[in-house]
This record gives sequence, C-alpha cells and structure tokens, in this order.
Amino acid sequence: MSDRKFTCIAIDDEPLALQQIVTYIGKVPFLQLVAQCQSALEARKLLEAETVDIMFCDINMPDLNGMDFVKSLLVPPLIVFTTAYSEYAVEGFRVNAVDYLLKPFGLQEFQRTALRLKERLEARGEQAESPEEDDTVFLKSESRTVKVSIRDIRYIEAMSEYLKVWVENEHKPIVTLLSMKKMEERLPDYFMRIHRSYIVNLNKIQEVNKNRIIMDKDTYLPIGDVYKEVFQNYLEQRYLIK
Repeated sequence: MSDRKFTCIAIDDEPLALQQIVTYIGKVPFLQLVAQCQSALEARKLLEAETVDIMFCDINMPDLNGMDFVKSLLVPPLIVFTTAYSEYAVEGFRVNAVDYLLKPFGLQEFQRTALRLKERLEARGEQAESPEEDDTVFLKSESRTVKVSIRDIRYIEAMSEYLKVWVENEHKPIVTLLSMKKMEERLPDYFMRIHRSYIVNLNKIQEVNKNRIIMDKDTYLPIGDVYKEVFQNYLEQRYLIK
C-alpha cells in the first residue's frame, strides 16, 4: 500500500493560489496530479470522465462555489477545502471534508493534510480487500448484538440519539444507540442520505413520487430540501429517455 500513488485534482479560480497547490502536490511522493481546474464547472466535466481519489477545492469561486459543487456530487472523492475565509470551516466539515486549509498555508500544513488523506485512503483500501467482513455490521440493541448484512438494510431512521435500522423481511426495526454520521461513514455508495432523519438503500427504492420515496405500499419517506439536488442528480443519471 505504501508505494501507491493517489490521484488528485486542484481547483482554484486564482492562478497563483492554484499554482501553489500544484507545487505542493508535486512535493508529496504519494500524490499524483491528474488535472488543475480554474472553476468547479471545469472540474465537473473532468469528474464525469474519470474518477480521482482526492480533490483540493477552493470555496469562493464564480458561477459555482466549491461548497455547492461538493454537495452536488453523488460520490465525491476525499475533499480538502482551501479558502481565505475561516467562517466556512464548520460547513466544510458538515459535508465530510477531510480537512480545511486556511490561506495562506505553508508546505508543512499541506503535508500534514496529505498524510491524513493517505491514512484514510489506505484504510478504505484495506476494507475493500476484505469484502466478506465488509459486507456485515454488528449492531448493539438492548442486551443483544445483532449481525446484519448491509445489503439487506432497507433504510435507516433517526430517532433522537437512536437509529431504527429497517432490514429486509423483518417486521420490526433494530433499534441501536448510534449517530447518523457514524452510520453514514460505514455504509457503501449505494446508500444515500435523503433527509436529516433518513438514509435509504438506493437498490430498495420502488418509486419516487414528487418529494417522497416509496419503499413499499406502507412506507413513504420524505426527501429533505438540503438533499433534494443530490438525489435528483442520482435519478437523472439513471433515467431511460426516448
């Protein structure tokens, strides 16, 4: 794993700031620059053509800012935001950014961030090499521990500090003390957050009706305004049209 290079792109509308990131990437042996872009729209076209491991992204950009761009990506790479405005830090971590580099930042700060990215990607690779182990989770529910196949999870519902995990062919949910964020981190790409209170298995959806997802004749889940655009992008990529 240690010899692997991780692909990345750099996005910044300021040429000098973009060149600085490109230079720093070149000084980290395990990073490989795929492209440098001066807008999020340019980066979107690139990501439609190929997959990268990491994206260094400025936030304040014309046309489409970096935060909205990341939110619009169905399966984003690991994100590091770069900006001169510290007020974006909290929002950056809400979209699961790995790090936030406040301009002006130096090479040492960049290298520390690069090591965090490397650790995250190597851990992800180790999980992929153990598919049998990765296909199940153990959930604590009252006095028992339940083994659950991830593919059998239909949807997850937040309930205060607890989660209700609804599983295929089970009439009652598994209730476990866990946060939505922790659950999201553990789930594969075919799960999506559609509401502050719901995560769905995209493979289990039967129908979409306006702002609701129909899982079965008795289960209708709302699509929250914050998550609507990402879910719509997912649908548009799969439409069959004449």
